[in-house]
Parts: sequence; C-alpha cells; structure tokens
Amino acid sequence: MVKKSFKGRSGIVYSTDPDFQYELGEKEEEEETLPPGQQDLRVMIDRKNRSGKTVTLVKGFRGKKEDLAELGKILKSRCGTGGSVKEGEILIQGDVAGRVLDILNQLGYRAKKAGG
Repeated sequence: MVKKSFKGRSGIVYSTDPDFQYELGEKEEEEETLPPGQQDLRVMIDRKNRSGKTVTLVKGFRGKKEDLAELGKILKSRCGTGGSVKEGEILIQGDVAGRVLDILNQLGYRAKKAGG
C-alpha cells in the first residue's frame, strides 16, 4: 500500500465530489537556458558554514538543471578538483576562482569575480 503525504494537499481534508483529485504541490516550470553570452555569472570564494574549508561558488546561472550540472562537470574536470551542484549554485572545492573565471570566459560566459 502506497502511503501518500497529506501535507501537500493545500488544506483540503475531505471532498464529497467523486471525481475530485488532490493536487500534491505545484511543479516549477524550468526556464529555457540562456546562451552563454547572455548569462551573467558571479564567481566568489566562500568559507562560511563549511568547517573552515574554502570553496569557489558560481552563482547566477539561468536555465535548466541539466545544463547547470553539465557546466559544473566541465568546471570540475578542468580544475581537477571535486565539487557539486546544489540549489542553483556550482561549488568547486578549493580557492580556484581565477581558474574558473578563465574557463568561463573561454566558454563564452560573462563572468565576474564577486565578493572581497
């Protein structure tokens, strides 16, 4: 038996309509990925909430999650480090902001260094 979550039912507990269907949350429509020349990316160094570890963050990507994951994969492989793609951001391990900026500019993205 499949257990359905009642938390996403928007407050409806019971309906007398035999054809009623619960709407379990709204699906977000992904926007179309902008071409690299129209992307406005920000590259920054971050140490907060990471146990003192330094990471390079790339923010501002507008497009599909698959395209963001592909860009993250390219950056990780060219920098020779690990990292991840979470919540619309690319995290690259280490202080490699200069290298990331060079790679993004070679790929045709508009990228700037942000933060201190």
